[in-house]
Amino acid sequence: MTQTHTRWRRSVSELRGLIWLALPIIAAQMAHTLLGFVDTAMAGRVSAEDLAAVALGNAFWVPTFLFLTGVLMIITSKVAASNGAGRLPETGALVRQGAWLGVGVGALCALFLVSVEPILRVMDVQAELIPITVDYLHGVAAGFPAIAGYQALRGLSDGLSRTKPTMVIGFLGLALNVPVNYILVYGKLGLPALGAAGCGWATAIVMYFMLVCMVVYLARTPLYRPSRLFERFDWPHWPTQGHLLGLGLPIGVALFAETSMFCVIALLIGGLGAVVVASHQVALNFSSLTFMVPFSLGLAITVRVGHNLGLHGARAGLFAAKMGIAVALIYAVLAASLMLGLADWIPRLYTNDAAVVALASSLFFYAALYQFSDAVQVACAGALRGYQDTRLPMLLTMIAYWMIGLPVGYVLGLTDLLGPAQGPAGFWQGLIFGLTAAAVFLSIRLAIVGGRHKRTLTRRSERTSAAT
Repeated sequence: MTQTHTRWRRSVSELRGLIWLALPIIAAQMAHTLLGFVDTAMAGRVSAEDLAAVALGNAFWVPTFLFLTGVLMIITSKVAASNGAGRLPETGALVRQGAWLGVGVGALCALFLVSVEPILRVMDVQAELIPITVDYLHGVAAGFPAIAGYQALRGLSDGLSRTKPTMVIGFLGLALNVPVNYILVYGKLGLPALGAAGCGWATAIVMYFMLVCMVVYLARTPLYRPSRLFERFDWPHWPTQGHLLGLGLPIGVALFAETSMFCVIALLIGGLGAVVVASHQVALNFSSLTFMVPFSLGLAITVRVGHNLGLHGARAGLFAAKMGIAVALIYAVLAASLMLGLADWIPRLYTNDAAVVALASSLFFYAALYQFSDAVQVACAGALRGYQDTRLPMLLTMIAYWMIGLPVGYVLGLTDLLGPAQGPAGFWQGLIFGLTAAAVFLSIRLAIVGGRHKRTLTRRSERTSAAT
């Protein structure tokens, strides 16, 4: 009875720690995703072409942003582990190096975004959508170096389990984005109406604003002084840069593999017309909003696993991972129910076009189905980041998304091999296959890594006992 009571108290304590850590991250990620919602909603009020252009632009910049975010997630994991082990003063130098890495990777991402026009032409996107999409991406790309610096600095705050600053800054950015979008998209205060391009430039302005807010907050808050972040200026230390990139790049590639699988669909169906692309974008944008909860839980799980490993050892780390997966599954039930119950109403938040509303509503059935496998795979990925196990999970996710999910979707959506081509519905069925495969692969990997750490801990305890 005592053992059961102890386990129950331990579960409640871990659950409370995970939830209080995750809630501000969820709010921050929702605020960031709502930037895309504002872009989509405002562009949809201009024309179906502007809405489709934003959809195509998001197919490039959203996975690119998540790639950048993934590369820099290793900062959060390392800060959490160092803090758990009582080495907080080491984190400042780590974050300074992470900031250099972020700015470099961010600049490369921006260069990619301003060079996508040939890709759009190769993908046979409708000619009238290409210049609008390119103008939109030019605006977003201008903000990428800034958001990279912000993500690196955020790694310090999140890694120390102080996630509220990220939430507050995220909502401040959203509050700024709405009026700036309104002014630039519709041409207010004497400015020309830029349409979809105005959405891109508004997003860039918000990115710089968020970076400034984070720098000011970290510099002025005494809680962060023990990290010694602003104690000195460091130039890039190339061995450290290589170490961080070696661990962070697989995370970025894994996130890119997942999100690009979603967004490449928009490119593959780009030749089917603005209504089809816009419908896919509506369903994808809302499902991205719901995805921010398990994604944020994954970030919190990373911190909890890393912190518990440093402070309490392997058993505590694996216990945190299991609790995180359970919470993610509970949320999946709620998200799927929401999508099924409101499938006819949700698209009307984005557009009044009846054809877009009808097609988007039909896609929410498939979005509801993949909530469960998506929740499991993102929670397992977060736990594996806490173990700093990144390379094999990258390969597993690439196999699941690009060798299973996307090919199945292509066959069902654009060919007659397994029956009449189903268009976007076929691709969304492929998403279910890909995400389910990822959930199975990463669950097995987590069991192996967690078991290995427990065995290592047991052998160390045995050697210590023998020595004494």
